[in-house]
Amino acid sequence: MRELKNQLYAQVARIGKAVASPKRLEFIELLCQGEKTVEVLAAQADISVKLASAHLKELRLARLVETRKEGKYVQYRLASTSVADLWVNLRSEAEERLVELQVALASIVQHGDELEGVDRASILKRAKTGEVLVLDVRPEEEFAAGHLPHARSLPIDELRKRLAELPKDVPVVAYCRGPFCLMAKDAVELLLKKGYRAFHLTDGVAEWRARGLPVEQST
Repeated sequence: MRELKNQLYAQVARIGKAVASPKRLEFIELLCQGEKTVEVLAAQADISVKLASAHLKELRLARLVETRKEGKYVQYRLASTSVADLWVNLRSEAEERLVELQVALASIVQHGDELEGVDRASILKRAKTGEVLVLDVRPEEEFAAGHLPHARSLPIDELRKRLAELPKDVPVVAYCRGPFCLMAKDAVELLLKKGYRAFHLTDGVAEWRARGLPVEQST
């Protein structure tokens, strides 16, 4: 009986081993945004393709990540949305328990530009009626894979040269990949400097879905 119990715990520990790496956690967050090749993941995580492949192998062994062939490229994706939920729950628990993480996150979102505690459903309603503009500043392919309802895609790399497209009489709510992502922070800082009313929504698509709220895909 003890041997059987040991085997059971050992199988669950495979998941713990797979996520016990900062880079593999980052890969999971990146794959919450949609399918990506190893080359794209390596570039976005700022590591070599060889090292990225090794991390992806560990995630595949734990059945957290799947692949499909597309031409000469291999596309990686999360095995299911429950893997995204695992990431959100793990990160949320860490934020709840670790003061060091709380301090680090406080440096990302400064007081005055956050929407902490604001009802997300009300943001959805106001975006639908045009009372606020929800801005997705991730790359276009991530927006296409899944985005908040009524959101507009404007990648951070294009924001400065396309500011004239945004109305100044409507508050702008910017979001990106989640609380650890800096693109929305940079977007809000730029918008505030240019005279816009701008707010940082720390939710990404994974957090939004975990709250039970709808996510749309581009057709």
